[in-house]
Amino acid sequence: MDLFCALVRSLLDSVIRSSAGLIPACGGNTTMILCFSGTGNSRYIAERIAEALQDEIVDLNVKIKAADYAPIQAGDDIVLVTPTYAWRIPQIVSAWLTKAELLSAKRIWFVMDCGSEIGNAAKFNRILAEQKCLQYRGTAQIVMPENYIAMFKAPEREEAESIVRAAEPAIADAIACLKEKKPFPATRSNLYDRFMSSAVNPIFYRLFVKAAAFQVRDACIGCGQCADRCPMNNITIKAGKPVWGNDCTHCMACICYCPTEAIEYGKKSVGKPRYHFEQLGSR
Repeated sequence: MDLFCALVRSLLDSVIRSSAGLIPACGGNTTMILCFSGTGNSRYIAERIAEALQDEIVDLNVKIKAADYAPIQAGDDIVLVTPTYAWRIPQIVSAWLTKAELLSAKRIWFVMDCGSEIGNAAKFNRILAEQKCLQYRGTAQIVMPENYIAMFKAPEREEAESIVRAAEPAIADAIACLKEKKPFPATRSNLYDRFMSSAVNPIFYRLFVKAAAFQVRDACIGCGQCADRCPMNNITIKAGKPVWGNDCTHCMACICYCPTEAIEYGKKSVGKPRYHFEQLGSR
């Protein structure tokens, strides 16, 4: 299997570069950091990693929004930084990674932030790595402030700052592994974790990940931030107000970044604080 993967990578690398005149996104043996972020937690972690490793970030929000699956000259190592959606990486992230060609990549580390836990996400990350013919180097869990106000309460600013401070050692540990190119330590995998990531994840998407409950109040100023930030292109502005389609991933960017807090998710978000990382100011 390893030999087959190596041959496939080599063949695709040479064929695509020769036919497409590919411009490398990063060269040599550097690390490419792929980042998807709904409300900024993952982006912050990716920026910390990029600064420490002196490597660049590829913004998957932009790639996914543009349906851009063009081959990327990736270097040997990939670090995927992403939030946790229903105890696994977001489906839109795994879909992008499945379709995109990461030329020359050999190894992949997964860094997942979450409001409480990632379940048994590592199992599915390993499967995804194998499908991409990449050596799986582990999954790191980093607890960050909750943003999923469609179901939970986001923290107020002071509490959010405390959660981020508490996350710093986990971020530093992940960076230390990446600098030394060591695998991340194994994450917890008990019966609860396995059940949530395997059985509950698809049910959660089927039953709960919908845009129908989003509403807009008169406080809306028609700025269009919600549409601009939506990675699914699921929001259009009509008569100066946002209208949601049927293709939502529940990233919460629209509701949490709204400058006038004019967006609600039915009654579930009413009275709840909004959260995005930039509210915390420079760190």
